[in-house]
Order: sequence, then structure tokens, then C-alpha cells
Amino acid sequence: MANTKSAKKRARQNVVRRAKNVFYKARLRTTLKKTETLVETEPTAPETAEQLKAALRLIDKTASKGVFHRNTAARRKSRLVARFKKANAPSES
Repeated sequence: MANTKSAKKRARQNVVRRAKNVFYKARLRTTLKKTETLVETEPTAPETAEQLKAALRLIDKTASKGVFHRNTAARRKSRLVARFKKANAPSES
């Protein structure tokens, strides 16, 4: 356990920050799963494009809050957009 006053404060801050990070990560995971499901099932629907836009925005907001690194955010966005484009690409038959 922390002994100094500043260490005790840091411990309190860490508890609050961890709770916020868990919330942001959970919200992001839910949104990404919903988006991926829409991309797989209804890639051309207008709701899918709107959901993708919301997911990309949420990834940026989560990274800006320091929950994960900006390069991680860029990678996740890139992969999500690539899936969307692949699903919307005309099939060559």
C-alpha cells in the first residue's frame, strides 16, 4: 500500500483512470463488432456507411483520450475501412 500522501493520491487517480479506460474500450469493442457485422451482412446499405463513420470517429476519440496509441487507432481504422471497401467491391466473375 502507498505510504506517502502523493502516492495515495496517485493510487486514487489510477483507479478512476482505469475505470474510464475500461468504459471507453468496452464501448469501442461494441461499436466495432456492430460495424463489422453490418459490413459482412449489408455492405451496401446506407446504415453501414453511417455506422462506419461513427466507428471511425469513436476510434479517434478513444485514441485522443490516451486509451491506446494513435498508431493503434490508425491501424484499426485502416483495417476497418479495408473490410468495408472489400465488401463493397464489385465481384469479378
